[in-house]
Amino acid sequence: MTDLHSPDVDLSGEDESVRLRELVEHIRADTVELARVHAGLIRHRAAVMHIALEQVARCASRRSRERELPVRSVALDIAAATQTHDLTVQKELGEAHTLTEKFAATVDALESGRISMRHAHAVLDTGAAIDDDDTRRGWEQVVLTRAERDSPGRTRAFARELAESVQPVGMTARHARAAEERGVSVRDLADGMAELSIILPATVAYGIRDRLRRQAAAIRAACAATDASDGHQALGASVAPLLAADAIDVAPDSSIGGLLASTPSGSTIDVTPGDIADGGADSRPVRDERTLAQIGADVCADLLLTGAPTMDPTDDDTCPGGLGAIRAHVQITVPVLTLLGRTDAGAALAGRSPIDPGTARRLAARAPGWDRVMCDPVAGTVLEVDRYSPTAAQRRYLAARDQHCRAPGCRAPLSRCQIDHNHEARDGGATTLANLAHLCVRHHTLKTETAWTVSQQPDGTLGFVSPLGQRIEEAPPPRVLFLPDGDDLAAGTPSDPPPF
Repeated sequence: MTDLHSPDVDLSGEDESVRLRELVEHIRADTVELARVHAGLIRHRAAVMHIALEQVARCASRRSRERELPVRSVALDIAAATQTHDLTVQKELGEAHTLTEKFAATVDALESGRISMRHAHAVLDTGAAIDDDDTRRGWEQVVLTRAERDSPGRTRAFARELAESVQPVGMTARHARAAEERGVSVRDLADGMAELSIILPATVAYGIRDRLRRQAAAIRAACAATDASDGHQALGASVAPLLAADAIDVAPDSSIGGLLASTPSGSTIDVTPGDIADGGADSRPVRDERTLAQIGADVCADLLLTGAPTMDPTDDDTCPGGLGAIRAHVQITVPVLTLLGRTDAGAALAGRSPIDPGTARRLAARAPGWDRVMCDPVAGTVLEVDRYSPTAAQRRYLAARDQHCRAPGCRAPLSRCQIDHNHEARDGGATTLANLAHLCVRHHTLKTETAWTVSQQPDGTLGFVSPLGQRIEEAPPPRVLFLPDGDDLAAGTPSDPPPF
């Protein structure tokens, strides 16, 4: 058989149908092999989870957080070894344990290559709610027969309908259980965008979508009526206020470093919908050319960021002004040349998601104070922060250096982090920059309550040692350095050679 992987093989004379049949066969064989690898991975993860659960069972504490620590610890160990986030690993361990315990036939079918990993996920997602073991096994056999000859999407739809028909638990009880999983999550997208997901009861979710659609239609109708009445005035675009910021961290240019904007504790930078939609208060009303979907998304953001809940049990002690007075806070990083309007490079939200430069500049303009961050011109690591004073300066420095949680694979923003003494204060660890680093609550707890240890090198690199003896080094997040172009040189910016 011709080696199709060799780039030197001349296939120009072969019949295309023969080549395609061979390629299809290669893909089929690779798919079967991949299914076997996935099955082995599931069994290994399940074995790890079994050991961790045995450690949980031996734990004398009744506190759920302490009892979960063995699972968290081994999840972080695996995450560090596979360059993954430990929350993802913990989820994978749980899914593998459920598959091997409740859907053993599915794992066998995956191992033999009769189904794919997507089929296995369809079985897991739709069958996990079936509590009765005998019913679930019978359901699984019927679904696997379908999965071996149909696509994952069709298998999922069939499995869901079949599960509903054999479900021994009534819908009321299952809905109440499912409602406990409601929540909100954010997934980063490209080009400064993000996806907000909300898990709610179906009636509430569809009701929200219907209301947004009708509100969008009303806005469109009002805009059309305005256009018809005067021929030129249109309804201005109403985009949600961007999250207010309590710290704006500005990355360096090639010569002097950057600026760090900081506000007093609890203060905010208010941004109006017009500032973001139209480029500032001086912009003239423009014709609203948004689609109904875009208007609905903007109205949803307006309501969530500016509205007050119908029920507000807070009082002046717990929340002065009530829930409606709470404003969102984020941290943004802005390159200094972007701040000056001399480059179109984007900024970063909470050290993880990009935002457009215009929005970053408008937020920065409202910051009441600035700190300059001096950075290494090659590595981009923070060297010093001006206005140095005890404690507050240390916090500014650590915020500029760390940017997010320093645990392996974690990018939790500083707003969800605590400053950890790498060498515990109770054991004599000093409150110095060389002994402090940001860890999110999850990883701070894991480091404090388990055998994980952390040490810090002079350059801020953290050395993690797991309970299993694995050693991981986490260097400080580098700063992106922006080099001057020809216009910058004409303006007097030094022309150092690129640091790469």
